Amino acid sequence: MPQSVLKTDEVAAAGQPKPQRALRIFSKLYLFMVFAVIIVLGACLSPYFLKIRNLTNIITAASITSVLAVGQFFVIVTGGIDLSVGSLAALATVISAIVLANHYAAGFAIALTLIVSALVGLANGALVVFARITPFIATLAMLSILEGFSYIIQTGELIQISDTGFTSMFAGMAGPIPIPVIIFLAITAAAAFVMSNTTFGRELYAIGGNREASRLSGLPINRDLLIAYTVSGLLAGLAGLMLASQLLEGSSLVGRGYELDSIAAVVVGGASLFGGSGDPIRSVIGGLIIATILNIMNLMGIQSQPQLVIKGFVILIAVFFSSGDAPRRLWRSFRGSSQRRA
Repeated sequence: MPQSVLKTDEVAAAGQPKPQRALRIFSKLYLFMVFAVIIVLGACLSPYFLKIRNLTNIITAASITSVLAVGQFFVIVTGGIDLSVGSLAALATVISAIVLANHYAAGFAIALTLIVSALVGLANGALVVFARITPFIATLAMLSILEGFSYIIQTGELIQISDTGFTSMFAGMAGPIPIPVIIFLAITAAAAFVMSNTTFGRELYAIGGNREASRLSGLPINRDLLIAYTVSGLLAGLAGLMLASQLLEGSSLVGRGYELDSIAAVVVGGASLFGGSGDPIRSVIGGLIIATILNIMNLMGIQSQPQLVIKGFVILIAVFFSSGDAPRRLWRSFRGSSQRRA
């Protein structure tokens, strides 16, 4: 046997034309390049963008979406989706606010909220695994159930939160660093470790890559899916606690749109909605990119409706270039048309 064996990817890359190899490299590095370009653009468009206070606002605002995106990633990497995370985060704000309003300890409010959120995630997983309902439908139904239930137990009025101990745990400062930033960095680091260094993480990639092959290989697909959806629910509850601490209230309406933002962060980060690819760190960077773009538009005084249009285009472009196949297909089409003209 030869003493050195080239990896398959290296062999494939060596046989590719230079423009195609450049597209391949770009599809892997574009996220960091785009983030750098956006930061430079923001600095050019607004003198306030690079102020410490504004940068702190960006990363603090992105912390909730980032926590949701990490939970969403665990589901998307299996080829599923969780549309209920926004309404579950809203339910978490309502539950914690009600418990605190009845003068229970902050620790009890946090524990109860996280337990309920994990159980909701487990219920989503059970609907997918045992009831054989597609993830889109199962979690869409759960979104509606949770939003309605949150409004019922809220009794139609905003529930104010005045417990300073609770708010300091999720919206305070640890020296110069906002605690929400510490929370989402810790969650991201833990998720990255799980996906890169544990059997469970490798199994999730395998399930998303080829579920039938995973089943034939004897992987515990049902168990892993249940855990993935439970983690998504648990992190949605944590995001809800962070949201409640920042808003100082519980409301059934505050979670609207967060499910789409979390999905957008994951796909902008390069994960495929078909499963089997991506990583939590890139998902969080995707969330930071979206939050930074929104911040720039706010500094420029752009209204909310045009912001939605711009964000939609950003997501489309990011998903196109994050796909290794799409740029190559574009190159092949361009090359084929050039040859036909010749």
